[in-house]
Parts: sequence; structure tokens; C-alpha cells
Amino acid sequence: MPNKITVNHKIKSFDKSIIIPGDKSLSIRWVLIASLASGKSIANNLLMSEDVKAAIKTVRKFGIKVKVKKKRCEIYGKGIYGYVFKKGITIDAKNSGTLARLILGLIIDSPFPIKLIGDQSLSKRDFRRVTDPLSKFGVKFKYKNKNGLPLSLTGSNKLKAISYSENRGSAQCKSSIIFGSLKAKGKTQIKAKKSRNHTELLFKSLKLPIKVLKKNNFDYIELNPVNKIRKLNYNIPSDISSAAFFIILTALTKNSKLLIKNININPSRIGVIKILKIMGVKIKFQKIKIYKGEKISDIMISSPKKIKRINCPVNLNSGAIDEFLSVFLLAAKAEGISYFKKLEELDKKESPRLKWGAKILKLIGVKVVSTNNSIKIYGNPKLTIRKKIVIKNYLKDHRVFMTSMIAALAFGGKWEIHDKDSINTSFPTFLKLVSKLKK
Repeated sequence: MPNKITVNHKIKSFDKSIIIPGDKSLSIRWVLIASLASGKSIANNLLMSEDVKAAIKTVRKFGIKVKVKKKRCEIYGKGIYGYVFKKGITIDAKNSGTLARLILGLIIDSPFPIKLIGDQSLSKRDFRRVTDPLSKFGVKFKYKNKNGLPLSLTGSNKLKAISYSENRGSAQCKSSIIFGSLKAKGKTQIKAKKSRNHTELLFKSLKLPIKVLKKNNFDYIELNPVNKIRKLNYNIPSDISSAAFFIILTALTKNSKLLIKNININPSRIGVIKILKIMGVKIKFQKIKIYKGEKISDIMISSPKKIKRINCPVNLNSGAIDEFLSVFLLAAKAEGISYFKKLEELDKKESPRLKWGAKILKLIGVKVVSTNNSIKIYGNPKLTIRKKIVIKNYLKDHRVFMTSMIAALAFGGKWEIHDKDSINTSFPTFLKLVSKLKK
């Protein structure tokens, strides 16, 4: 079977209801926390993507028993100090930046060197943002390359609490430090630029010793070491980052409606919703509830009669960082010129996404002016594509593939999109859900 897909027809108007798989960020965090808990933890609707499978394989390497039954998973944790460290362990994080960075915080007491590797894309990403603060606990790191993978970690049995200022808005860096604090003596303090707060909410739901003081653009977090984590049973809500592709496809398809059920609408994750509302997309939250600190809702989307331009507020960037590629497609069909600024973080993802966003737009005939951290998109409400477009050699970035699919379905033309297996990283059922909307 060729690892590519062809799309030759625009999608027709639809009125459907779909369910998106479990949230990737929460799925990985659940695996890691459950592996440190005491006793059996159960998760339902666990996302069975390559990233989550890599997390399961990782905790198994440290002697943790895991049972997987379709979307249900059982992890038999052995406690905070239950990991069995052996000589010669190598962790392969595959494409997962979340797994690679968070696991480092859990193994800072390993007496033996542990090697961390990843795929071509992950190996190019910056790990100093995590290893620099973790080294303050007393951990030693060795790099083969400048800042990327592979690297090796040797832990310490004399871990001391730290104070650290995280200024980039990286939830992965913040979470890694939070995990490290579990085994460090004393009070760990973090001044963290606003970012996703899933780890903090999970800690609070488990009644772990964490305090969070919210001030303007920063959170002040205090943590103390713990002796025990109770089991964590979790019905994982659906992923807003995955849902965003279908929200935007609905917005771009005339006379269409879509209901997406049980979505995690954590305030740190809904920058994309706020952006789309500014652009005129009709979005309503239904059946809102709070579950283990997370805000959950059904989402109803209706396509607008016209799409408005946007001068995107930079304070929404961190809450929409994974969704900007598909947001750019909406701007391509807006009335007027849209501006997006301070997006340098986009080029530190699985691929240089800002560059790829600009490239896709240029391929479909949209005028774009871009810099290393900004993009200006000249919208065309009458945008229709009739030519052939080929998308390949994008470091198998799952979001580039899915964005290209949305563009093909929304704008027409003849598309040849390579590396369709890239969706296995975060959204293995993406194409099945696309087919459901086309029926």
C-alpha cells in the first residue's frame, strides 16, 4: 500500500456528529503518573497513538506492568520509588516531545546512565530547556549533539529542591520540573510563563502538595516531595487539538454543522476557539462540566456566511500553538488581510511549521508575507483550487498532513499528500472520521 493519499473532490455540505479520540497530552501524563502511583490505575478512552504507545513501552522498561484492552488501559504502579533502574536502558520517545521531556523528570534518581533517543524530527528539537533546570536538582546530562537527541542522563540520590524561572511558556519544561520535585528534598518553586496546566490539575485532583498562584502572565508554583501517589482512574476527554481540524473544516464548508462530543476545553487550550470566534465562526459550548479539574463540553459548530480577517492577539498564541497551521487556512478565505505575530515557537515543533504554513498557502495561490516569527495572509473569499498540489518531505509532521487534508477537502484541486502514516503519532482514526463526514 502506498503511503500517500489523493484527494480530487471538495467535501459537500454536512450535518454530522462525531467523537474525537482521547486527549494526547492527558493520555501521556496519565501513563506517567499512573506508573508512579500505588496500585492499579485504570484509564478509559486512552489515545492509542504512537506517542502514547511509546509512553507505555517506556514505563514497562522500568518494570511497570501495563495491560491494554482497546481504549482501556490498566497500569500497576509500584509507588514513587518503584522504577527498577538497570544498566543499558534506552528510551525511544519516537516523535513525542511530551514523553521525551516529561520522562526525564521521573528518572532523575537513576544510579545508571539512561539514554534518550527519538526520530529524526524529535532529535532536532531543543532539550536544553528541560535539561538545564533538571541539572539544578543534581542530575548529569551528556549530549552527543549540541542541544538535541540522543542524550544520556545519570541521576542522583541527593536530589535538592530548586527555584526556576520558565520564561518560554513551555508546559513540557514546567511539567518535567514538577515531576522532578516529587523526589527532591525541600520546596521546589517555579515561576512559569502561562502555558497548559494539565499536570497541575492532575496533581490537585490527586491531592498532592502543590500550590499555584496565578498572576498576570505567570504562574507561581510551589511543590513539596511526596511519599505516595494514590491510584488515578481516569475517563480521558477528547482532544481539542484534534477536534480543531474538523472545527475548521466545518467553518470552511458552506451550510455545514458539526457536533463534537466530550471535548477538553481547558482554558489554557482554547486559544483556537477564541481566534475562530473573532473570525466569525459560530461555536457553542453545550453540557459543560468539570472533571478532575478539567473543563469538558460538547461543541456545536456552524459554518459562517463570511470569514472575518484577524489581527491575532499574541496573548492567544500559547493556547493555540498546535492549531495555527489549520487556522491559517481559515485566514486564506477571510475578507481582508490577517496578521499573526510572535510565532517563533511554531518552528520548534515536529517540523518548521511556520515555514510549512506559508508554503501550503503559497501552493494554493494565497499571497503571503512571512518572517521568522510572523505571517501576513491576504485572504480570498472566492478561493478555489483547480491545479495539482503535492505535499511531501515535511519530516512526517502529523499536523502538516492533516492541515493539507483539510485544505484539499475545503478548497478543491487535485492533491497528492505523502506520509499518511504520520497521523499515527496523534490521531490514527483521522481519515476514518473524514470518511464519515463525506458519507
